Amino acid sequence: MTPTKTHGTVSSEDLDIIFREARTHFAWNPEPVPVELLQKVYELARLGPTSANSCPARFVFITTPEEKERLIPALMPGNVDKTRAAPVTVIVAYDTEFYEQLPRLFPGRDMRSGFASNPALAQETAFRNGSLQGAYFIIAARALGLDCGPMSGFSQEKVNAEFFSDGKWKANFLCNLGHGDRSKLFPRNPRLSFDEACRVL
Repeated sequence: MTPTKTHGTVSSEDLDIIFREARTHFAWNPEPVPVELLQKVYELARLGPTSANSCPARFVFITTPEEKERLIPALMPGNVDKTRAAPVTVIVAYDTEFYEQLPRLFPGRDMRSGFASNPALAQETAFRNGSLQGAYFIIAARALGLDCGPMSGFSQEKVNAEFFSDGKWKANFLCNLGHGDRSKLFPRNPRLSFDEACRVL
């Protein structure tokens, strides 16, 4: 019996936009990114799966020069100019107390107590699933016409001290957003082949 097809696939053009032609951008056009578009990106990204629907990722959108200057001291020198030029820089963070939302997000079982009583498990879950949500965010942003420049060259300690002084949220990575200048892109670096990176058991 042929399985029932429940959904189709996206077009080849869509795959170009999201993956094949998408690049990590370093130079930016000045076109602004409206808050309404950031909201649409989040509304898509939040639908990706997380463990126990924990949804630990948190997103801080830095949109003004004044707020950017709070971030600059935490950046490695090579990330300063590109961050100043980007219309938006996102601090992709995670909530260390994500489990406080579980009675609402996962009402079918008591998932809160297991995380609240096990800090190591809570930290691992927050970081892993927050990272997943950060990846969903990049895919959603590309699908809605934005270019992305994710970065890990920064001091997490400095970002946390400046933006998350209560200690509940922790920075994971940064991502510049906007409309990239494709004329400034470098050639794409190689990727590992299926045979190099995968095993079928």
